[in-house]
Amino acid sequence: MSDRESTAAMPSAIILCGGQGLRLRSVTSNSPKAMARIGNRPFLELLLHQLRRHGFERVILAVGYQKELIGSHFGERSAGLELEYSAESTPLGTGGAMRDAAALVDSDPVLVMNGDSYTDLDLRRLVTEHRNAQADVTIAVVPADGRDDCGNIQVDQNGNLALFEEKRRVDGPQYMNAGVYVVSQRVVGGMPTGSRISLENELFPRWLRAGKRVRAFVHSGECIDIGTPERYRSAQRILAEAELGGAAQGGVKQL
Repeated sequence: MSDRESTAAMPSAIILCGGQGLRLRSVTSNSPKAMARIGNRPFLELLLHQLRRHGFERVILAVGYQKELIGSHFGERSAGLELEYSAESTPLGTGGAMRDAAALVDSDPVLVMNGDSYTDLDLRRLVTEHRNAQADVTIAVVPADGRDDCGNIQVDQNGNLALFEEKRRVDGPQYMNAGVYVVSQRVVGGMPTGSRISLENELFPRWLRAGKRVRAFVHSGECIDIGTPERYRSAQRILAEAELGGAAQGGVKQL
């Protein structure tokens, strides 16, 4: 496959960046969470560059809180990507925001990313494995880092998700949701538009109970999120270095 053919084969992506970042107000003031600064650029910009490095061309930004600020900063093109916006008038949760943004998607499947976390994984391989497995949903997971709000994700010997319980601590080895998903349109299309629903707390467990084929893409690295002031400060240190070195070349150096 040529580079052109490989790039053309990549699906559209949705970034869920409508969050207010209430827990970050003490360090980011009133900025949307995805606009929190890493070095001299918004966190969201790092995600756009990551998508472009892996061959993506079109991204839908699912925006909500201070959507005008995000739109005026990035416009219709950024990091070599075509951008469109799916704006919620009232908070819809991660699942509702994904469903409404999917109306703008011209590909099957679609890659979905949380706008407040960065994981140095091979997005192209993630999409390829989803397609090869003919999965309904593929969830990128990383080894749990000991935090008590990462959820309990269990993976069977065939690479399928056997259990997904968000933010519930259990004993024994755990995987952590990395906030990167590939979702087939046959799953998204069955959801009503304009409904408030959570991917993590409602849809993933529901799809498992319904017998949907939910695959795990296990990545040995870490998920760097900016959900709390402490994690945000850590992300500033790690990703500021990556921005100048590792991430610019396609990977975060030594997490």
